[in-house]
Amino acid sequence: MAQYPHTKATLALMHSASVIPVLTIEDPKQGILLAKALVAGGLPVLEITLRTQKALAAIKAIADEVPGAIVGAGTVLEPAHIDASIKAGATFLVSPGTTPRLIVAACNAPIPFLPGIATATEAMHLMEHGFMAMKFFPAEAIGGAKALSSLAGPLADLRFCPTGGIDATKARAYLALKNVVCVGGSWMVPNAALAAGDYAQITALAKEAAMLGN
Repeated sequence: MAQYPHTKATLALMHSASVIPVLTIEDPKQGILLAKALVAGGLPVLEITLRTQKALAAIKAIADEVPGAIVGAGTVLEPAHIDASIKAGATFLVSPGTTPRLIVAACNAPIPFLPGIATATEAMHLMEHGFMAMKFFPAEAIGGAKALSSLAGPLADLRFCPTGGIDATKARAYLALKNVVCVGGSWMVPNAALAAGDYAQITALAKEAAMLGN
């Protein structure tokens, strides 16, 4: 059975930022400006979802052009995504869920992997492979902070990054839980601000988000 070797590195990554922006980027040039605004606001860990044709190009552009950015790939669905993301410059990987093939590939990957779970059964399956840090997704749709708090008793050793439907107010409730290290979300990147190129507003919202874990 494949065993995950990067638990310490994954936890260290999660502890490095209480909020991880989850970004869907259509234009790599815009992605550079967005990443600079978020890093300036104190949010250096950035998850770029593999939901657009330019996602890998955006990862490469940010990795090359934004000092201080810790760039990862999200929406990793298959082993091929792992190789492509690492080649583009991703330094961590996030999935919404896991399959047997993806678990094996994650265990063999050279960088931290944060696998998604929605149930205790899924979490226990990943524990058998050595995973102790997981993404709780889609957090709000599957019970929110109350549901995640309930997992802290029977699965006391696990640590989570809840993502999905979280805003600044809800983030506080999650971060107050003993089994939550960080949260993922996109509320600090409003569509209106992004469309207007108002990166100063995004930096201001990032600064507020960065303070949530204090």
